[in-house]
Amino acid sequence: MTEELNRYIRLIPKAELHLHIEGSLEPDLMFSMAKKNGVNIKYKSEDDLRAAYNFNNLQEFLDIYYAGADVLITEQDFYDLTIAYLKKIKEDNVIHTEIFFDPQTHTARGIGFDTVVKGITRALHVGKEQMGISSHLIMCFLRHLDEQSAQETLDLALGYKDKIIGVGLDSSELGNPPSKFANVFKRAQKEGFLTVAHAGEEGPAEYVWEAINVLNVMRIDHGVQSINDKKLVAELVKTRMPLTVCPLSNLKLKVVSDLKELPLKRMIDKNILVTINSDDPSYFGGYINQNYIETAEALNLTKDDILQLAKNSFTASFLTDAEKKYYLDKVDAVDKELRKQSHPANIM
Repeated sequence: MTEELNRYIRLIPKAELHLHIEGSLEPDLMFSMAKKNGVNIKYKSEDDLRAAYNFNNLQEFLDIYYAGADVLITEQDFYDLTIAYLKKIKEDNVIHTEIFFDPQTHTARGIGFDTVVKGITRALHVGKEQMGISSHLIMCFLRHLDEQSAQETLDLALGYKDKIIGVGLDSSELGNPPSKFANVFKRAQKEGFLTVAHAGEEGPAEYVWEAINVLNVMRIDHGVQSINDKKLVAELVKTRMPLTVCPLSNLKLKVVSDLKELPLKRMIDKNILVTINSDDPSYFGGYINQNYIETAEALNLTKDDILQLAKNSFTASFLTDAEKKYYLDKVDAVDKELRKQSHPANIM
């Protein structure tokens, strides 16, 4: 990759639409919280913990992910976690983010729903006021649990509609199809929540169809298996259904064995509304710019491809139309300036 393209990626404004806040817990913060809260971690050091980040599949990652979340106890912990993430993405020129959180991971440990939401949203407010990063918060249901547990979690969320914009579906995909949660999603929509769902990561393209037709989602998280179904590709193009692809996650979890196998460039060329995101950056080796850079290098993406991906990230967001226009204009302005710097006019 040229230094010019690398610089373009680093400086172009972006939105991130697929980020699990618990998955941004860096080892140093995990160890400091564990010490503060008296939580035992089975790993002896940060290096020992990072060495464990060699996953063979999604479940192996989730086992460590849920164990790591045990150190999050107080409202301040969730604030510190979120602030740390916001500082990282500010460096990457992310100016809007839509964050997932997993309340069942915490309420099952006796941590109050209110504790989690207040800590995260207090940090998001600081992110907006002090860093210029706008945000939305999306609550995910854990699909390895039953729908009744999801319904109970939705009950808790009803008092926080001013803070939570939508609901999603994550955790172990295989054997837990979207249709398992048809009732809770229908109820969530009636309550005014926007909807997204993980589908077509390890699971088949059929799960993407279910997320669209049964859950009536507005956005598909991951969705890389969609490329294997021609009718689904046509549907995604026709309806402009967004996909939030996470390249380094797909590599780390062996959804692909090499980033060159990632179908993202094919999706761009087919005019699918595809975006790049970091998923769980602490565990998967990079925040959003690292995902852009490594993907661009593997797939020989052009500056025009990067511009399209950056624009897609705002188009696919839950921002208002006016907000989208504001951010898209900002992307165009930065793009114009960066291209001007790359090809300055001849001075007579």
